[in-house]
Amino acid sequence: MSMRKRHQRIFACWLLACALISAGCAPDEGDPAAVVEQYLRAKVASDMNEMRGLLCAEMENLLERESRTFETVTNVEIQEMACERSGETTVSCSGTIVAAYGAENTEFPLTSYRVVREDDGWKWCGEA
Repeated sequence: MSMRKRHQRIFACWLLACALISAGCAPDEGDPAAVVEQYLRAKVASDMNEMRGLLCAEMENLLERESRTFETVTNVEIQEMACERSGETTVSCSGTIVAAYGAENTEFPLTSYRVVREDDGWKWCGEA
């Protein structure tokens, strides 16, 4: 093998190694759909502490109201939730939140939600 071909192979291996190292160091953008699902679970559980870390800055003043949404009802659960990113800043969810008001169950269909990038992660920012 000629010296030139050997240098070319060494250089190609070096470039490949650099590319692999760079790819491993790239920031993880996370999954905005997972953040929305986590937020909705925290909301149903009235878990203000969990919600605080998932809420965008624009909505922080609504944290207490959001956390109390299902506080006075019983048997609140999310059924068949499935969320997926549907736009650059939108996550669409299917499924329902079911809550018992007295003897009657009320269903709240899941919808589309707005997400924003803040603090190196996705945050829930209201309905889209």
